[in-house]
Amino acid sequence: MRILVLACLLVAGALAGCAPTWQRAAIPDAAFVGPRLEDGAFVSFDGARLGLSRWDAKGPDGGPVKPWAVIIGVHGMNDYANAFHLAAPWWAGQGVTTLAYDQRGFGRSPGRGVWAPDALKIEDLRTIVALARRRWPDATIAVAGESLGGAVAIEAFASLNPPVADRLVLLAPAVWGWSSQPIPYRVALWLAARTEPGKVFTPPGWLVRRVYPSDNIDELRAMGRDPLMIWGARSDTLLGLVTTMQRGQDGLASLRAPTLYLYGAHDPIIPRGAVRRAVRGLPPTARTAWYANGWHLLMRDREGPMVWNDVLSFIRDPAAPLPSGAPPIPGASGRPGVVTGLRTE
Repeated sequence: MRILVLACLLVAGALAGCAPTWQRAAIPDAAFVGPRLEDGAFVSFDGARLGLSRWDAKGPDGGPVKPWAVIIGVHGMNDYANAFHLAAPWWAGQGVTTLAYDQRGFGRSPGRGVWAPDALKIEDLRTIVALARRRWPDATIAVAGESLGGAVAIEAFASLNPPVADRLVLLAPAVWGWSSQPIPYRVALWLAARTEPGKVFTPPGWLVRRVYPSDNIDELRAMGRDPLMIWGARSDTLLGLVTTMQRGQDGLASLRAPTLYLYGAHDPIIPRGAVRRAVRGLPPTARTAWYANGWHLLMRDREGPMVWNDVLSFIRDPAAPLPSGAPPIPGASGRPGVVTGLRTE
């Protein structure tokens, strides 16, 4: 095994000049007047137009009302703003506006399929949060990051310049970084990203048929028919993904906002061991919830409405017991939601 790893590292050194292809910031034209929210688009700090889905707060009669909270939705890998299409209408009925945008490289945003460095994604998040703060100065501003979006949000909120938001909700954040990956996986990915950075890898059919990110089969079928979903990833994109996951894992201890971390016991995407190692680094004030019947796409699961309600409860009052009574993630260093004897196996 040592000889194999050494040989791979020698080859890797010879190929170090083959760089991954990643996105760069846009160059604004002379007509650029600054970041803004438009119908169906979020114009970011550099003039890039990112896809935007918006669900405005509604009153009891279904008419528009001033939101008491605004949720900024950040989707996961190969997904787009549609990740929030089930939760956001319910939140709207509770007086909350949701702004979910397509991260660069995904959905309706530029560079579809090409990885955008974390610095760009983080600045996009800072920018849209600042726009929401300016538009709704009296509302509670919350960021809800799912999977990859959770890792990006962790990086942003652990930075010296965190988004100007009041709450952070992490929905099965991607924290399966380099330090949690088996050595053969690390070496193989590093080599692939430098020998064939543009090669697209797709999961084999047997894996797709066996590994479900949610127990909501109807929703999974709809996702499979959605042309804005991406099914596969370039090798250099996978390299960027694992790096982001590592930074998300490392950043948990430095979060600069009241945080709720949610995870499902049946999650087949982010391994349970990686999650347990990661949550040991949470700040003491963070809260966690472990859903015994939860999967990876917690907002789309059949028990999704329970998660939606927990998220809204936390945004309203970070110290209040979660309505679901979900217990804390085993081993988490933060404060539990509330323990009511739910099974955690």
